[in-house]
Amino acid sequence: MSRSVCLARNVFLFLLVVTVFIPFASASGPYVIGSGNTVSADPNVTRPKTTPCVVQLFSGAQFFDFNVENFSYTPPSACPGPWAKVVLEADINLNAGIQYDRTANFWLGPVNIYFGTTAEPSPNLGPAWHIENDLTDYSSIFYTAQSGQADIGNTLCCGLTSTIYASASLEFYPLAEGQTAPVTANQVYALSAGPSGGTVALNTTSSTLSGTFTMPTNVQNAYLDVYAQSQSGDEFWYTCVPSDVASELQSCSNTGFRETEITIDGQAAGVAPVFPWIFTGGIDPFLWFPIPGVQTLNFTPYRVNLTPFAGVLSNGQPHTVALSVYNANGYFSATASLLLYLDSGTTQVTGAVTQNNLAGPSPVVTENLNVQPTFIKGTVDVSAKRSFIISGYANTSHGKVTTKVAQSLNFFNNQFFNITGTQYVQDISLGSTTSSTTTTSGGGAATTATTQLFNFPLTVDISLVFLPSGNINQTTNAKQNYTLSVSTVQNKNLTYTSSLVNTGQHIDTLEFDSSFNLLGNTGQSSAQQYNYYDSTGAGYACSIAAAGNVLTAFSQGCAQ
Repeated sequence: MSRSVCLARNVFLFLLVVTVFIPFASASGPYVIGSGNTVSADPNVTRPKTTPCVVQLFSGAQFFDFNVENFSYTPPSACPGPWAKVVLEADINLNAGIQYDRTANFWLGPVNIYFGTTAEPSPNLGPAWHIENDLTDYSSIFYTAQSGQADIGNTLCCGLTSTIYASASLEFYPLAEGQTAPVTANQVYALSAGPSGGTVALNTTSSTLSGTFTMPTNVQNAYLDVYAQSQSGDEFWYTCVPSDVASELQSCSNTGFRETEITIDGQAAGVAPVFPWIFTGGIDPFLWFPIPGVQTLNFTPYRVNLTPFAGVLSNGQPHTVALSVYNANGYFSATASLLLYLDSGTTQVTGAVTQNNLAGPSPVVTENLNVQPTFIKGTVDVSAKRSFIISGYANTSHGKVTTKVAQSLNFFNNQFFNITGTQYVQDISLGSTTSSTTTTSGGGAATTATTQLFNFPLTVDISLVFLPSGNINQTTNAKQNYTLSVSTVQNKNLTYTSSLVNTGQHIDTLEFDSSFNLLGNTGQSSAQQYNYYDSTGAGYACSIAAAGNVLTAFSQGCAQ
């Protein structure tokens, strides 16, 4: 194979992880036309009308030497709970300078309360942004004074100059007069690195994150909130190819398929699809100035319904809940929280799992490559499709309740390559659809079926071209989508619907000279649309757009 073909491919690998430092307009606040400050179309958490008690967790914390910020938490004495809502607020910023994107985690004891990544600065821009999380389901962890930790791995080593600053607080909203408290988890168990939290690296398919717990004997419902964040060799997992052609394509291996598997005592218990988060330094950092990728700054966990196992978990014996990432290839950063809802009318729930046909994935690889000394052209595809049912019953204080989870997963990752001595083209089309229907019957209540449809499509088209002048251009066009629709039917009557659509579109061209020195970027534009509505009348719609790496438009519905 010619040296020029190999050179084109190796330059592309370099560009996947390059950090770019170019001046932008000064940051001046959210939704300011002409500003390069980091902005998102995501909504803030809706608030009750009551006046909250605010507990400051930490303020002005500095992250510069892979240090952590330890803090002490004390429950708000003026708002003893139960609460109508609990909201985490955090503000994060960097000084103008040079820095990579970083992973950020906040922990209360061993439980994760925030997981995301940071924006990158430039020499003339220190970005600042605001995040919010609804932690009402986790209310039980806030009744006890305990220590916490904020971890944003950052360094000023080796020419990096930007410190990360962060502040965070919790807002506790009292119930309004006559208001019934929301149903929240009675207990939360963490799957993390230890008593002070921390994620666990899952390097291979056989790597696991697990927790062994002896749970209350009256578990009625159980859920697992799962985070699996791609890192290092797996950061761009959606660009990976089968191992047998990874050398020819100069790409990461293990195919472009990843999936999180959940087990209880070694038995398959659920599946969590992996959302293809792209960080602000990913592929081409100009793509994400000033609009980051979908959920880049604040991840949404995937909630796995483990209620069919409620009777088993209630038997007074220790049980091990574990997760792994299929095809992990160094590595996924993982944590999870087990939420248990208890039956207050009894001290003992019994039951069993009556059906479980969940098997591991069986991805199908299709290769159609024409490999010649001077070019490589063709397609590499991987797909995985399966359906399963897990059903179980629990004998509760209000009778026998049966819960059936029926889930279908459909994944594909189709890649087209066209590699010569003067170009490297990789076009990626990924689809990940998960349909899950949970049917609950018995216990004196109406038979209820709730269907959730998740859709995580991603397209990334990358074209690297060697120009006659010797300069090199890389054009990237990326489109992300996070879609969730929910419908609930009781006794065959539709009682609730909701729709959430969060989409982003980003395009840019990087320009390098023949020595790979960055000359600049051209043709940058990006946009994000966030739309939500439900049958109760709640709704939110926000659209933002940017060009030339500054904000150019935003709609009136955007949260300020």
